[in-house]
Amino acid sequence: MSVETLPPPLRRALEAKGYATLTAVQTAVAEAADGTRDLRITSQTGSGKTIALGIAIVRSLAVTGRGAGTATVVVAPTRELAAQVGRELAWFFADVPMRVATLTGGTSLGLDFRALERTPDVVVGTPGRLVDHLERGSLVLDDTRVLVLDEADAMLDLGFRDELEAIVKRLPKDRRTHLVSATFAGEVLDLADTMQREPLSVQGEQAKAGHVDIAYEAYVMHPDDREASLVNLLLASHGERALVFVRTRADATEVAEGLADHGFRARAISGELSQRERTATLEAFRAGTTHVLVATDVAARGLDIADLGIVVHYDLPGDPDTFTHRSGRTGRAGKKGRCVVLVPESHRRKAAHIARACRVDLQLQPMPSPAEIAERVEARALELLSTATPDEATRARYGRLAQALLATQDAEAAVAMLLGRSRALGPCEPLATRPVGPMSLPRPAREGTHATPGYVRFQVSWGQATGADPRRLLAVVCRRGDVDRHAIGAIRIQEQSSFVDVIEEAADHFERASSERDPREPRIKFRRDRGPAMGPGGGRPSGPRPGGKAPP
Repeated sequence: MSVETLPPPLRRALEAKGYATLTAVQTAVAEAADGTRDLRITSQTGSGKTIALGIAIVRSLAVTGRGAGTATVVVAPTRELAAQVGRELAWFFADVPMRVATLTGGTSLGLDFRALERTPDVVVGTPGRLVDHLERGSLVLDDTRVLVLDEADAMLDLGFRDELEAIVKRLPKDRRTHLVSATFAGEVLDLADTMQREPLSVQGEQAKAGHVDIAYEAYVMHPDDREASLVNLLLASHGERALVFVRTRADATEVAEGLADHGFRARAISGELSQRERTATLEAFRAGTTHVLVATDVAARGLDIADLGIVVHYDLPGDPDTFTHRSGRTGRAGKKGRCVVLVPESHRRKAAHIARACRVDLQLQPMPSPAEIAERVEARALELLSTATPDEATRARYGRLAQALLATQDAEAAVAMLLGRSRALGPCEPLATRPVGPMSLPRPAREGTHATPGYVRFQVSWGQATGADPRRLLAVVCRRGDVDRHAIGAIRIQEQSSFVDVIEEAADHFERASSERDPREPRIKFRRDRGPAMGPGGGRPSGPRPGGKAPP
């Protein structure tokens, strides 16, 4: 859809940025949003959701009116995402006109107070900081007409439900509530149902076949060679900016320090940093003074780095959605990107499962040997150096010095010395790694292995084909069965259905509770499987059933 279809102030803002057409999610919102309905928006990372939200906000306020106070509140899970949303809405709304203020933890309260004294039309903030201002009385939402929850699934994952409910209690009931989420199921659906009235679902780009502008690679390695494999991978990609994903804050610090010890310009970003430190780290990465950024999934929410060459999954993600969010940091705005997955030998099956769920062709291959890495590094350096042409200013300044140097030294020795000082082959030599076994996937475990008695097996009519993953399935199982997660054993997700183990003491209660129809999820049904339960490894017990006879 052309930007010509938008109101003039929004059209001028997009045209000034060089945009002539809307993305799929922006088009879907522009066509669906008439200002009278709440919206549930789903779309993949990097698809232009913030501008889509801006269109929805303007359409909603055209119907509800703006009042004298803050008309719109946008809630985001992390500081980086809130800052990014605030920046984009500020230029998008400049001609409307609507003033935008951003309130996040780790920044000066004094600056917040000054921004709020001017009564901004739009407030973008993180849950904790917004609640803080509501309790102080510095933020008043009596005139708010629109509430937006951006990445609602991430806010629930981070434990912000209480803060979200506290914000909603301060809002007028007669408002529009728009939610953006990777999915609307389980706890996210529960939250949406409590906050929205007669919502309209809007679908943008979906990551069914991965990002088309990303090349995916997967290298299998010995579990003790992860750091060496990462060093070698970065050497082979010398010159590209890399974003490396790890599980925990401690991992981020440890990996970044290890890379720095090998000479890489690497820094970690996690929740332990102050806002000033986080901003300085990101600016150094954007400017190129830092080449490698090591981040946790939470810290990377909202990061928007132009021309990011490579994303590395140092630790495998916990679910397909996280894989998609991580990978989507590269290959943006029509530019090509690379996504590399480092796979310990014992995690090949998990990597293959995630790839299938994301519709990504992930061919497992052994990590190249140090000798192969050295060849790639030399080939890449030769390509870069042989195609480089010095400009006139460089020739004028260094030409005579070059002639004098060649007059006193052997040409090969002089060039070698200069290449070494410029670290043209990277900051260190390739590190030694151990060979790995065959690349074929291990055969599926046969039924009857990894026995653990004491559980009862239930079948769930929800599988991988319709969006089931371990985290969401566990949430649905616990809610529908009225049990906590400690009562749940092994979970196996198949294409069309899934199986879960429930501890024997809770099985009868679980069966009664889960058999009740849920209008929110009428298609998800549970039934007791009369066969033996699975053990924690996903197989059925090979020993006797509790109270039964041993199999022949």
